Amino acid sequence: MDEILARNSFFVKEHVGMFKAANNYDVLDPATNEVLLECREPNLGCFTKFFRFTGYKTMTPFDIIVSTKEGEQLVRIKRGTSMFRSKVQVLDENNQHIGTFKQSFRIGGGFRVLDSQGQIAFDLKGKWTTWEFDFKLGDKELGKITKKWAGLGKELFTTADNYMITIQEDVPVDHPVRKLIIASAMSIDMVLKEK
Repeated sequence: MDEILARNSFFVKEHVGMFKAANNYDVLDPATNEVLLECREPNLGCFTKFFRFTGYKTMTPFDIIVSTKEGEQLVRIKRGTSMFRSKVQVLDENNQHIGTFKQSFRIGGGFRVLDSQGQIAFDLKGKWTTWEFDFKLGDKELGKITKKWAGLGKELFTTADNYMITIQEDVPVDHPVRKLIIASAMSIDMVLKEK
């Protein structure tokens, strides 16, 4: 898995589907389109599935597993029912706590991401109307997310999102912040953007 996390660019492609309750994504190498990671929500309960088709979708719990294509878990992202601000737990491949996101009240949305010790790992800040988000620790940029145009048909007729995650080269390969960046990028859609 270290070779996957050593990369600095990832293309995230949401699965398109009619009447889908689960959020499913593939994370690809942007140069080759090779699937590097799979993001799945395998344990949805029937009540959660029902509420995913209502106006309460952003309040529903989720339990997302990001794994290699061979099925090895990289991170697990969990949230209970959310009323106003989300609090999301991030677990590593051994289901050990590595961080928490706390949704911020700010224009454009975002979260404060804390490490396993409760210290600020970075802030995720975004623009109100776009898929443009920055991962920042103070003034230092750790990475960013940018929207990838999916074509007129997909943009007009589906809610599927495609976007790029870029991690700065000076973020150490073995540092947990890389997993937190991947986890927070996979959570944006469910916490801030889904309608």
